[in-house]
Amino acid sequence: MTERARQAGALSGVLVADFSRVLAAPYATMLMADLGADVIKVERPGGGDDTRAWGPPFAGDQATYFLAVNRNKRSITLDLGAEADLRRARELARRADVVIENFRPGTMAKYGLDYGRVREGNPGVVYCSVTGFGAAAGAELPGYDLLAQAVGGLMSVTGPAPGEPVKVGVAVVDVLTGLHAAVGVLAALRHRDRTGAGQLLELNLLGTLLSSMVNQSAAYAHTGVVPGIMGNRHPSIAPYAVFPAADRPLVLAVGNDRQFAALCEGIGRPELAEEPRLRTNSSRVANVEELTGLLETELARRTAAEWFDILSPLGVPCGPVNDLAGAVQLATQLGLDPLVPNGEGHTVANPIGLSLTPPDHTGRPPRLGEHTTDIAAWLDEEQAT
Repeated sequence: MTERARQAGALSGVLVADFSRVLAAPYATMLMADLGADVIKVERPGGGDDTRAWGPPFAGDQATYFLAVNRNKRSITLDLGAEADLRRARELARRADVVIENFRPGTMAKYGLDYGRVREGNPGVVYCSVTGFGAAAGAELPGYDLLAQAVGGLMSVTGPAPGEPVKVGVAVVDVLTGLHAAVGVLAALRHRDRTGAGQLLELNLLGTLLSSMVNQSAAYAHTGVVPGIMGNRHPSIAPYAVFPAADRPLVLAVGNDRQFAALCEGIGRPELAEEPRLRTNSSRVANVEELTGLLETELARRTAAEWFDILSPLGVPCGPVNDLAGAVQLATQLGLDPLVPNGEGHTVANPIGLSLTPPDHTGRPPRLGEHTTDIAAWLDEEQAT
């Protein structure tokens, strides 16, 4: 089998059998593909990954949702209900360094592709299974990000006011689960390098979310405090919120007393930093309503861009609330190269910076079944030998 020509990456030589679809696990496999792994994406004939149809928007005839998490992969279509294709799927799993799937619990076992069966012929395999709510009592619950945000507590701390919960604007639980999956796979590969033994890696959306809520979930774990919606404010830091400037919203993220003093200097009210009710972070949190009123009055005098230019040189964390176009423009101005060429257009850059083996963005997302003939021939040859 001839792999697409690519620069040597940190994961070059690692073969990933990707039986996943939608977002969480495909995000993990894209990160691995960016870092040099050969990711073979197994898709059902006819429709493929569900996200191929999740549009608009479309880039040409392709859904941008699919394009977001499938670059640098190769696609083979296999009907697991057909004997010849099932043999190929099993052979792919036998050859793979990593198998990753996010079907409902029991689905892979139905085809003899569960960890126990794969391990029999491939004892060194790292087998990653991603579910919504685990493989026990939560096995039948559908693993959708919005559902996880709701039942996992994220929406209970997100929204404009108490009683008005909202979801985060992207499927952040899926993304976080994908990141954890990638980290887990790399840890398991490192263990295999030392011992020769593969292992089963299991993740679920709910567990990932509870871990990722960090200070909020830790507050509950340690004290029993149940956090609630605070809008854009922070429960433990002030001022750490969104304020109206003369033209659009402005964020202040003041994390210590020194930064607060600099803020007071920048807005022309240096005496506020010596006010007993505002001198320390704890006192500012206790008197946040008074502080908010004072800052709103001062910040309304200038535009968000003007405040950014005034306060940033003073070391005050602040910035306008950009839309996505503004965010990309800022990243470009800062020399971060947020968009990079990718086959037929541009893609969002992988943020991991490696000095010797940087991520490769050159492989465009595959068309459905684009590599079926080549990969199927390779798998059939392996079976024959």
